[in-house]
Amino acid sequence: MIGNVLAGVRTPPWTVLCLGWLACAAAPAAFAAECPGHPDAIGTSRILVVDPREHPRIGTMQYPETLPLADHEVVLTFDDGPLPRYSNQILEILAAQCVKATFFTIGRMASASPEGVRKLAAAGHSIGTHTQNHPLTMNHMPIERAKQEIDDGIASVKAALGDDTALAPFFRIPGLLRADGVEDYLASLGIQIWSADFLADDWRHVSSSRVYDLAIKRLEEKGKGILLLHDIHARTVAALPRILQELKARGFRVVHVVPATPQNPATPTEPQQWQLHPPTENVAISRWPKIPNFVFAGTGALPAPVASEFDGLNDELLLSAEPFDHVKHLRRGTPLPREALWPRQTEPAPKKAGIALPVPAQSVFEIPEGLGTAMLAAEATSRRAELSAPDHHEAIAADAGHSRHAIRGKPASARRVARRATRPAAHAGHGKLKHLVQVRKRSA
Repeated sequence: MIGNVLAGVRTPPWTVLCLGWLACAAAPAAFAAECPGHPDAIGTSRILVVDPREHPRIGTMQYPETLPLADHEVVLTFDDGPLPRYSNQILEILAAQCVKATFFTIGRMASASPEGVRKLAAAGHSIGTHTQNHPLTMNHMPIERAKQEIDDGIASVKAALGDDTALAPFFRIPGLLRADGVEDYLASLGIQIWSADFLADDWRHVSSSRVYDLAIKRLEEKGKGILLLHDIHARTVAALPRILQELKARGFRVVHVVPATPQNPATPTEPQQWQLHPPTENVAISRWPKIPNFVFAGTGALPAPVASEFDGLNDELLLSAEPFDHVKHLRRGTPLPREALWPRQTEPAPKKAGIALPVPAQSVFEIPEGLGTAMLAAEATSRRAELSAPDHHEAIAADAGHSRHAIRGKPASARRVARRATRPAAHAGHGKLKHLVQVRKRSA
C-alpha cells in the first residue's frame, strides 16, 4: 500500500481525467469568460501551478508562507467530504459560477461514496486528502499511527477515483492540529501541507448568515488568501452563493491551484510572493536584518618585538636611571627624544589609614571619692529614717493639729504668719521622703 502511495506521490505526473484540471491548465484565463448561461458568474480567473517540494507548508494560520496570490485573489477549499446530500449541492453551486476549488477528502468518506469523489474529478477540481478517519489527535498521536492514518486515507481516495494519478499531493491535517513528525513524514512523501489564511467557522453551530459575514469580513481584513470551508453542512450550502456573489461585487477573483508535473511546470514566482504581505520599498521592515556569518581573514598571532629593537648593548634591554637627554643610541648614534612620548609610571600613593577617633579617658567614667561617700551615707540615713518614719509622722501631724487650733482664734494677719511658720514643720517629713525616693531612683 505504501509503495503505491509513494509511486503516486513521488513519481508524477498527476494527470487527471479528460475533464480534470490539467485539461484546462493551458488556458488559465478562459474560465471567467466562458460560463454559459451565467453572465454574472465570478468564474475562475487563473490557474496557479505549485511545486509541493519547493513549498511544503502553506497557510499563514500556522506557517510563514502561503500561496503566491495577488491582492484580492482567493482560493476556495472544502474539507471532510464527500457527503452526497450536501457535497452534490456544493458542486452545483460551483459549476453555476464556473468556480474551481480544492477538496480535502476523508478516506472512509471516499470509500462510502466513491461516486462523489469521481464527480469532483470530473468537474475539474483538485482533490487532496484529509486522513482516513479524521482524528483530532494528530498533534500528540504516535507517529506510526499518524502515518497509518495518512497512508490509509491516500489509498482509500485513490481506490475511489480508480486512477492513482488523479490525486493531487495536497494534504490538510484534521483540525489543523499540526505536529513536527507528521509534517516531516508528509514532506518525505513530497506532499504539500495546506493550512489556511482565514476561516468562516461553518463547522460551528452558527447560522448561514454568520458564515457569510465571517467569510467576507475576514477576507477583507486579509486582502487575499486561502478560505477554509466544509462541504458537509447545510449552513455552508446556504451561505456559498451569497459568498461568491459578494466576492465578485467587491472585486475579488478566484484562483484554482494544481500541482506541477513534468508537462506542466510550476508558475514562476518570486520568494516574497509566498508571503501574505511581502515588504515593499514603501513599507518599513518591522524586524532586524539577519547578521551574516563573518569570515575572519586569519587567526595568527601578531609578531612580538625583538630585543634588537630596544636601546641596549648586545641585544640587552637598557635599564638606566639617567634622563633621556643624556642617553644616546648605542648602535646607530641617534639621540633619543628629550622626553618620553608616554606618561611616566609613578608609584601609587599609599592608601590613607582610616581616621581614628580619640579614646575617652577613664576619668570620664569615674565618680569623685567624696561624692560617692556622701551618697552612701545619705542612703544609710534614709534607711534608718524609714524605720522610725511612722512615729515621726504622727508627731508632725499632732503638732500641726495643735497649731491649727491655736491659729483659729487669732486675727487673719496673725493666722497667715502662723501658717507660714508651721508649714515647714508639717512638710519636713514629706520633703525628706521625696528626697530619699529620688536618690534611690538615681542609684538604681
